[in-house]
Amino acid sequence: MKRKLLILLLLAVIGGLGYGLWKLRHPAPSSVLTLYGNVDIREVNLGFRVAGRIKDVLKEEGDAVKPGEVVARLDPETYRHDVAQYTAQLATARAKLEEQLAGYRPEEIAQARANVEEQKATVANDERLFLRQKELFKRSVASQQEYDAAESTYEAAKSRLLSLQATLALEEAGYRREEIEQARGNLASAEASLALARTNLADTQIVVPSPGMVITRSLEPGTVVSAGASVLTVSLAEPVWVRAYVSETELGQAWTGKPARLFIDSRPGFSYEGRIGFVSPRAEFTPKNVETPDLRTGLVYQIRVVVANPDEQLRQGMPVTVKIERGK
Repeated sequence: MKRKLLILLLLAVIGGLGYGLWKLRHPAPSSVLTLYGNVDIREVNLGFRVAGRIKDVLKEEGDAVKPGEVVARLDPETYRHDVAQYTAQLATARAKLEEQLAGYRPEEIAQARANVEEQKATVANDERLFLRQKELFKRSVASQQEYDAAESTYEAAKSRLLSLQATLALEEAGYRREEIEQARGNLASAEASLALARTNLADTQIVVPSPGMVITRSLEPGTVVSAGASVLTVSLAEPVWVRAYVSETELGQAWTGKPARLFIDSRPGFSYEGRIGFVSPRAEFTPKNVETPDLRTGLVYQIRVVVANPDEQLRQGMPVTVKIERGK
């Protein structure tokens, strides 16, 4: 009896050892998926959209900036002159269009009518003189020269009458539609030129688009710069991402919108809240600067975790531990 109990006890011990070895080789999956990544803070290079001479650079490296804040200026004098010039051209174009839309003034039309009536009287008088010279010429009383002079005067008076009548008709009809459309086009062109000049004047200032910190001051006052040259580089305060990589076997535990907790070495015990904002649809080999428990030759998928409440402790490239609760 004792032998049987001893044998059973021995079998139980062997079974327990075997189960223990099996558990060591097949551990239960953790309830938390742990990933390793780095802080990824976006940067923006600020520059002028127009060329000119730098007048002021108002920020130093390390200074905080906020949206809408002016951080650098060009000398605006040239662009102010452009605005004044195109403002005058716009006023001229607008006045020309208004003139053509209104047509000729009543006083001008009345003057044209008076000129026509006056010329009619002149034509009638020159006609009488011409007919008299013609009759005298037939009777050989007037010379050929006198006859020709009277005829020329009469023909010139008729031609002038036709010209004055055409002028009166034009003024009574007003400007042609083509002339008015051309004036409208000139006005639109002047408006566009003025808008561009004002935009260029506004672009002599660099305005910060997002909150952040100046990390590089590249140029100094007095420098003549071309359009697009970088003057300041700003590290944006938001958004702050953590770039990490998840293996193919764990991809089902990481999806867009899932919460995550982030830990950094410089603040033991403190965690940041985050949420997965992006999961790459493309597989890639594990980058060399990222440590994961899997083989580096394994395929992984990049994810980006958006930090909900970043602070100044999170710096570009800082290593971060990402913990994600497993679950459906």
